[in-house]
Amino acid sequence: MQATVRSFDETARSGTVFLDDGTVLEFGAPAFDAGPLLLLRTGQRVNLGMSGGEIAYVTLSTFPVPEV
Repeated sequence: MQATVRSFDETARSGTVFLDDGTVLEFGAPAFDAGPLLLLRTGQRVNLGMSGGEIAYVTLSTFPVPEV
């Protein structure tokens, strides 16, 4: 699933994204830490891995998402 970064807190390594339908979802440090990224910027397109209705993995839209 793809989304756009709405906010990102470097210290907490967590943030929020907009889905293409405008829905806002939060992701925590475990989802950010599961991927290879060092930071995110507002407006960046990302790929999300979902598990149990929550974001489990965040990476750039150009990187593949592993099975979560």
